[in-house]
Amino acid sequence: MAPTKQQILDSLAAVPAPDGTPLTQTDALSDVVVTDGKVFFSLSVDADAVKAWESVRERAEKAVRAVPGVISALVALTAERKAGTTAARPAAGAPRAGQGGGTQAGVPGVAAIIAVASGKGGVGKSTTAVNLALGLAAHGLKVGILDADIYGPSLPKLLAIKERPQTLGGTRLKPISRYGLTVMSIGFLIDEETPMIWRGPMVISALTQMLREVEWGTLDVMVVDMPPGTGDAQLTMAQQVPLKGAVIVSTPQDLALIDARRGIAMFQRVNVPVLGIVENMSYFLCPKCGERSEIFGHGGARAEAERLGVPFLGEVPLHATIREKSDAGLPVVATEPDGPHAAIYRDIAARVRDQLIGQPARVAPKIVIEG
Repeated sequence: MAPTKQQILDSLAAVPAPDGTPLTQTDALSDVVVTDGKVFFSLSVDADAVKAWESVRERAEKAVRAVPGVISALVALTAERKAGTTAARPAAGAPRAGQGGGTQAGVPGVAAIIAVASGKGGVGKSTTAVNLALGLAAHGLKVGILDADIYGPSLPKLLAIKERPQTLGGTRLKPISRYGLTVMSIGFLIDEETPMIWRGPMVISALTQMLREVEWGTLDVMVVDMPPGTGDAQLTMAQQVPLKGAVIVSTPQDLALIDARRGIAMFQRVNVPVLGIVENMSYFLCPKCGERSEIFGHGGARAEAERLGVPFLGEVPLHATIREKSDAGLPVVATEPDGPHAAIYRDIAARVRDQLIGQPARVAPKIVIEG
């Protein structure tokens, strides 16, 4: 029987903070999310108190795991620096962001990891990521896809996945298979309407677990559907994972391209090759008369790619079929493989695949944020 939130809180009440106060009576404990035996919460403390709280985090996790019915527990310890203090600066000669550093540990069995990103939301990034992954699979590659958009996971909807992943040995998750893809999303572990009110460090912990504690098996390519913007998730992926490259998704209008430039600049700053730009919603073809309308303009992403010296991967039209199929969890590359839209995505996938072949491993950056 699955545990209740109250049972989890009762177990945490027996865990003392460093000053002896029950954990549930401190301001450090976040909201506790309990879904099908999986428990998520964080402890937010001042940066100077992290060492004292690490043992509390360990005891809290142990207490939660001891509650009958708990399958797994994610307990993140987040540190905040008091106003007026600054982060330690790097020692002389230490590499800054984009200047290189040590090599990262890859995901066992995964040959290449690529990120699909956008500077802003609403440009069709997740739809592009799913169909790109399916396009790569159509070219004979074994492909997985990770939904890294913790705050707004889309893969459960785009792939019509409602089941929960199974656990293996009580410590690792078995990903879900759909249309020949190996799939994992935080959306599989929480209810659709549950808000993810998490601080950055907890997001990072969740991403790390989905990368390292999932049985991905042997993959030629893992496609990572990134959250929009240039925040913690993007920096974490660049720092902890040997990304072979990033695909940037934008619409043609200037407002979207401004944010796309920021995304490109961020990946270039941390030494992640930009595999190219996709212009989504590039034009509208009337399904009745066939007339073409450039609702958001046209060609802006191609011109931007030429200006920045990065590859232009292709144009995807704004079409009701793509939208309807995506909403129904029936992506066009898998369910209408002979259609014109599937052909566009497969062409984009072929250009990405060709860039991955023979690409040398990169040196990982050590990201340092100065106060």
